[in-house]
Amino acid sequence: MGGLDKIKSQILDEANHSAEAIIAEAKEKAEQILTAAREEAKAETSRISSKSQEAVETYADRTKSAADMRRKQAILQAKQDVIAQVLQKAYEKVCAQSDAAYFDMIGKMLEKYVQPGEGVIRFNEKDLKRMPKGFEAEIEKAAKAKGGSLHLSAEAQEMDGGFILVYGGIEENCTIRAMFEAKRDELSDKVHEVLFI
Repeated sequence: MGGLDKIKSQILDEANHSAEAIIAEAKEKAEQILTAAREEAKAETSRISSKSQEAVETYADRTKSAADMRRKQAILQAKQDVIAQVLQKAYEKVCAQSDAAYFDMIGKMLEKYVQPGEGVIRFNEKDLKRMPKGFEAEIEKAAKAKGGSLHLSAEAQEMDGGFILVYGGIEENCTIRAMFEAKRDELSDKVHEVLFI
């Protein structure tokens, strides 16, 4: 987490530095307008002077408000980028688990997503090759527990990891990518709480 903290800190420092520069420029512009308004006030009536002062303050307020908005948007974008990086690394870590841990996770996913009825389960080529002996029996056991049966397809499916269930021509996407996408908002919220709250 040290690298993420450093990235976050650097992004926040850059955003704050940029906001300070914009505010300083706005103050300088406001000061220039104020000086011009004072010179004009000598020749003009007090009413015009009052209006000029109001214009300067309004411009300064608007510029400061715009700078604050840009700073907040930069910080929000930086946070979103960090969260996306954390989720991508978590996804990669799940895909790169040891065979034992990976197929243990697949077994738990089967318990959740298997349906009653006859179906087919598809894996990618890598998973078909590294599937532990006896795992096909675990697939069938999970299916029977739900009142169905699953046939392991020998044909590899193009995907990163996880599996595809097919029941009567209807596919249920149980790939790891699909699981991450389905939980993206919830995972993003949890990462946000850990990193930024």
